Amino acid sequence: MTGKSEFPVQLVQPDGRRVLDPEHAALVADVGPEQLRELYEDMVVTRRIDTEATALQRQGQLGLWAPLLGQEAAQVGSAHALHPDDYVFCSYRETAVAYCRGVPPTDLTGLWRGAAHHCWDPHAVNMTNPNIVVGSQGLHATGYAFAAHLDGADIATIAYFGDGASSQGDIAEAMGFAASWSAPVVFFCQNNHWAISEPVRVQSATPIAHRAYGYGMPGEQVDGNDVLAVLAVTRQAVARARSGCGPSFIEALTYRMGPHTTADDPTRYRSTAETEQWARRDPIDRMRKLLEREDLWDEAFARRVAARSDEVAQAVRSATIGMPDPAPTELFDHVYATPHPLITEQRRAYAEYLTGDPGLSSARGEGVPQ
Repeated sequence: MTGKSEFPVQLVQPDGRRVLDPEHAALVADVGPEQLRELYEDMVVTRRIDTEATALQRQGQLGLWAPLLGQEAAQVGSAHALHPDDYVFCSYRETAVAYCRGVPPTDLTGLWRGAAHHCWDPHAVNMTNPNIVVGSQGLHATGYAFAAHLDGADIATIAYFGDGASSQGDIAEAMGFAASWSAPVVFFCQNNHWAISEPVRVQSATPIAHRAYGYGMPGEQVDGNDVLAVLAVTRQAVARARSGCGPSFIEALTYRMGPHTTADDPTRYRSTAETEQWARRDPIDRMRKLLEREDLWDEAFARRVAARSDEVAQAVRSATIGMPDPAPTELFDHVYATPHPLITEQRRAYAEYLTGDPGLSSARGEGVPQ
């Protein structure tokens, strides 16, 4: 990873043709027909999950959802570059990464339904739950990476964030610490061109990847809609981290085709022409065209992927609608890693409030959680 490329790394063009780039092609030379099909299937399935979750929110079954439409290649390609013992620190949009890490699709919506503090068990898949505080996961990833390094673990961590989060002080501090102490962390910026309603040109007057140079770490731009290019560049960065060479920065150039979240209306701040331009660079269409060009596409495969997508979507829907409501006092679970007297008292007072006369308790000022 030199970070000196004039253009973003690309291995597959939008029409499915391969790009002559021996250096980066060598990094994915082992990706054969079955692996290519697997990359395609993972992108299709995760888009179907995203579509189903968006529909569930519109139907009142989820409180909120952060769509990943258009960013499947950036997430699937990078996730496939990771080792099982590497650790992922995500933001709130990495549904495809979670799926590739082995998170059961039925566990993806608990937080968004308001039925739990979290979605999945982080220790089971080495990936944190959705992080709503923008940019803070960069610090978490760096701290974990440095601690693992001190323990002698040959692993990498990866922090996912967007172009908007790149302007957060947390990311700057994380990059500064990681560079100074050679923490084995990969900073993976999904530049989807919009931080809610603010375009990336307002975030940075220069490519975001160039910021890495000021910290003394390599930075690389990659075509984020090219799953093979993302896989190659991320493999390179992960290998660098695992070998003790320190942090790296990847800027995956992609596009958020949908809203920032389901509470957003993107038609208020961006043009239809812009969206249509990026739709012609659709990452799934690109991979399908590659499969067709290399005689790896047939109707049986297409039907299998469609059936798998429908099966997963139905499982997500059934699990979400059938999710039991938590007990009110579960609000106090997992606030601290160990018992804390303040939380214990608040739990007791709230339980008393729930079982008593709310009007009387309120009038007396007793049992009301503070």
